[in-house]
Amino acid sequence: MGLKQNLHKFKEKNKNKKWIPAFNAIHTFLYLPNETTHNGTHIKVADDLKRTMNTVIMAMVPCLIFGMFNAGYQHNLQVGEIQAAASGFFSSEFWTMANFMIGFWKILPLVIVSYGVGLGIEFIFAIIKGHEVEEGYLVTGMLVPLIVPVDIPLWMLSVAVIFGVVIGKEVFGGTGMNILNPALTIRAFLFFAYPTWMSGDKVWVEGAVERTNEIAAGANLDAISGETILGSLAQGKAAGYEVMDMFLGFVPGSVGETSVLLILLGGLFLIFSKIGSWRIMLSSALGAIVMGLIFNQVVDSGWITEGSKFYGLMSTTWWHHLLIGGFAFGTVFMATDPVTASQTNKGKWIYGFLIGFISIMIRVFNPAYPEGVMLAILLMNVFAPTIDHYVVQGNVKKRMKRLKAKTA
Repeated sequence: MGLKQNLHKFKEKNKNKKWIPAFNAIHTFLYLPNETTHNGTHIKVADDLKRTMNTVIMAMVPCLIFGMFNAGYQHNLQVGEIQAAASGFFSSEFWTMANFMIGFWKILPLVIVSYGVGLGIEFIFAIIKGHEVEEGYLVTGMLVPLIVPVDIPLWMLSVAVIFGVVIGKEVFGGTGMNILNPALTIRAFLFFAYPTWMSGDKVWVEGAVERTNEIAAGANLDAISGETILGSLAQGKAAGYEVMDMFLGFVPGSVGETSVLLILLGGLFLIFSKIGSWRIMLSSALGAIVMGLIFNQVVDSGWITEGSKFYGLMSTTWWHHLLIGGFAFGTVFMATDPVTASQTNKGKWIYGFLIGFISIMIRVFNPAYPEGVMLAILLMNVFAPTIDHYVVQGNVKKRMKRLKAKTA
């Protein structure tokens, strides 16, 4: 307690210094704020922005840990070190320290760069503008390593994080004022600036750059990459994985997006803690199902025949779309962002349904990049205020009609 009081006195003594917002951020992270409400009407609750952000991070940690195991597992599969794991979540071929360490040492730098660069930008803006450092980037910093390819160069990630934090967040006024989801803004920047790194159709293998150089020099090495499920389907090939493998996550893909099981558990945790909107999650799934059923019906009617560039993903069973790619992760952890999503209950149903509907549409009609949830969420982020506006105006008109009916 003595240390905390001394730190508080230090803050008061230097409160007019330009660098004090950075000190306040570290102090608030370690301790509760000393400022409390003394008068006026207010509501006392157990949660605050920091606790809310930490709750979302806790929901994503299982996906991060699983992703580390899966990155090493996919590497060892490609180089022939192990055979495919037997069905079952507790497969001995999957949960090995060898798999984990490969993934850990490859993914840890992504986490460090994401938080280091992002929080650095937050501190700089806090010092320049003289406001407190906000906790909003705590979640974004965890999201970014989970939604990018594991082999993305760190300098590319740094540039993208700078762009996403500055353009996607700070120019709008900081946490709570941004229109677009910052994590998706970062991924969109990578997608458009460095498309060859974001194609999403290959599996990372440790030492791929060195191996590629050796291949160019004439060395005879094992295959260093393999197609993801979406990459195969976009080319009209079979998925090549059992449904249970897709559900549990024993498939290639971005770090946090493969295990639908863990994503669903994280979603239930967010719903139970009243942070994530179940309306958005459910309506997004319904929108994807409707679009998947429409495409299946088009294939069944014979309008699209085998050999068409759209046939592979269009003929995919409607409920398989919920298990592959980043759809589940995007729906649970990014579409439900309370800042960029619709705020009204009816608006959340519309907002979520359109995300699911458009996600599958983009996935099918864009075979060069067979994943649509990112672009769908960003598009609906832009239209979320419009949806809420018309929902509110509709309610106002209904109330005016009831008022006129009573006064008539």
